[in-house]
Amino acid sequence: MSNTNADIPAFARNAINLASAGLGAKPIFATDEFFAPLERMLSDEPAVFYPEKFDDNGKWMDGWETRRRRSSGHDYAIVRLAAAGTICGFDVDTAHFTGNYPPACRIEACNVAGEPDEATLWTEVLGLSQLGASSHHYFTCSSKQVWTHVRLHIHPDGGVARLRVYGQPSLNIDSVNGEAVDLASSLLGGRVVAMSNAHYGYQRLLAPGRGINMGDGWETRRRREPGNDWIIIKLAARGTIESAIVDTAHFKGNYPDACSIQVADLGDAGESLDELVVASSMFWEEILPAQKLSADNIHEYGGNQIKQNGAVTHARFNIYPDGGVSRLRLFGKIARG
Repeated sequence: MSNTNADIPAFARNAINLASAGLGAKPIFATDEFFAPLERMLSDEPAVFYPEKFDDNGKWMDGWETRRRRSSGHDYAIVRLAAAGTICGFDVDTAHFTGNYPPACRIEACNVAGEPDEATLWTEVLGLSQLGASSHHYFTCSSKQVWTHVRLHIHPDGGVARLRVYGQPSLNIDSVNGEAVDLASSLLGGRVVAMSNAHYGYQRLLAPGRGINMGDGWETRRRREPGNDWIIIKLAARGTIESAIVDTAHFKGNYPDACSIQVADLGDAGESLDELVVASSMFWEEILPAQKLSADNIHEYGGNQIKQNGAVTHARFNIYPDGGVSRLRLFGKIARG
C-alpha cells in the first residue's frame, strides 16, 4: 500500500492533522475496543503489521478494531481534536486491515467547551462513504465551522488503522492580547509548505514539547552535493519575529553544523501559491545570520541576534549542510490589521 505525492489530495499535503496524538488529540470514547484500542488510531506513525504478533484477544493490529458485531447497530468512536479548528478533509486509513475493515463510515463533528455528552448536538460532516481493504480513503469536507471533536461511525464493525482529520486550527487573535506567541506552532496554524529534503521525516518539527527520540523532528539525508538543506514555514498569522529556538534534542552525530533564518511578507499571495514561495525564498531577508549549532541542545536566539524586519508571513529555516533538528520555535507578536 503506497501513495505517491500526486495521489495525495492538496488538503492532506497542506493542512494540519488535527487528530494527531503528537499534537494533543485524545481518544474520548469507543463503543468497543476488544481487538485494538482507540488510541492507536491517532498515532502519527504509519501503521505497521507484525504477522506473528498476537495478544490475549487475538491478532495484534495497529489501529482501532472492534469485535465482530452479533447484534443490530454499528460501532463508533469519539476523538477530541488537538485544537479547535475548521476541517477540510479526512483520511480514513485501513492499512493492513484486509478481512476485517468496515465496509463504510461516516463522520460527525461538534463544538463543545468540555467533552460531549448526551445533550451534545452533532453535525454530519461526511456522509456515508465506502471503505476498502488496506487503503487510504481521502474525503473532502466542505464545512466552514469550527469543531472541537469528531465522531467516527463504522458500519457495522471492524478496524481502522489511522484517522487523520486535516484542517486549520482556529486562532483567536483577540485572545493573544499583544503577547508574543510561537508563530510557527502547528497548534496555532503554522505549517510546513516546502523543504529541500525530509528523508527521515519532518511532520513534528513544529509540534509542542521536546522531541522524544531522534525520529521526532526534521532530518534530511546525508548531502553529497554542494549547497545546504532548508524548510519553509507559513506562519500561523502575519507577525513580527522577535526570538527563535532551535532544538537539536537527540541529534548527536547528525545535527547540522549551523543554521540561519530568512523571512518574507507575502500577504495573501502566500495562501495558495506554495510553488512560487519556493522560487522566491532564496532571496528573502535574513533575520538570523548563520549560527553554530551543537548536539542535543536547545539554542535560543533573541535580542540583537534577530534583525527586525517588520511583519512577515513566511520563514525559511536553513541548515548547513544537512542533518536533523527536533523543534523550531519562532516567537513574535501578531500584526494587527
